[in-house]
Amino acid sequence: MQPEMMIEVTGLKKSFGGIEVLKDISLSVPRGGVVALIGPSGSGKSTLLRSLNLLTIPDAGHISIGAHRMDFSSGRVKMRDRDLAAFRANTGMVFQNFNLFPHMSVIQNVMVGPVTVLGRPKAEARAEADALLATVGLSDKADARPDDLSGGQKQRVGIARALAMKPEVMLFDEATSALDPALVGEVLTVIRQLADQGMTMILVTHEMAFARDVADTVIFMEGGYVIEEGDARQVINEPRQPATRRFLSHFHGGLQ
Repeated sequence: MQPEMMIEVTGLKKSFGGIEVLKDISLSVPRGGVVALIGPSGSGKSTLLRSLNLLTIPDAGHISIGAHRMDFSSGRVKMRDRDLAAFRANTGMVFQNFNLFPHMSVIQNVMVGPVTVLGRPKAEARAEADALLATVGLSDKADARPDDLSGGQKQRVGIARALAMKPEVMLFDEATSALDPALVGEVLTVIRQLADQGMTMILVTHEMAFARDVADTVIFMEGGYVIEEGDARQVINEPRQPATRRFLSHFHGGLQ
């Protein structure tokens, strides 16, 4: 029996100012699958991730996430706010720069989406937010403000906030790149827990050992193309393409 595909991307293209950043990208992720996107800066990884959440609108191709499908084959599509909101609600995204509301407490940051976007009662949203903060190990920080948190704690709040919308898919765009190295592990631990729980995820990361150990599939991108795709351990430990080998040669000291 074929696995159910949670994410399907076909022929995705995107240009900025005449520069083609995504060049006919296609990929599939089964339900519960974890994919790590790796590659040099400027290879198109973040643009691909932002396209999956429609923060960037593709120029061509189609994207399906769960039951939601967006077709861009006729060129630039005028998106209605209602359609955008429905598509994005199914796809949680965690950024490298946290994006928390500084004037809100931690618990308010986690509650705001379910209350304002999904129309959930505040008491119900509060109970679920409390549970999510417990999941990411921050129950004691519910009433704190973001400025009182470490970078790792802020990122864990960001993960809880994304999960509060009950997405079917989680996207992580360099979620640890802005963190002090001592704080990276606490965020990766939460991501690993989500993988163990069967959350479908795509990660843009430079944490190669983590990608090898947690992802099912690794995709190496360069110049807007998918250069290599395969089993995570195979791609990281024994890449087949010369470009992948060149890129990973910079990380081998940290891949033990």
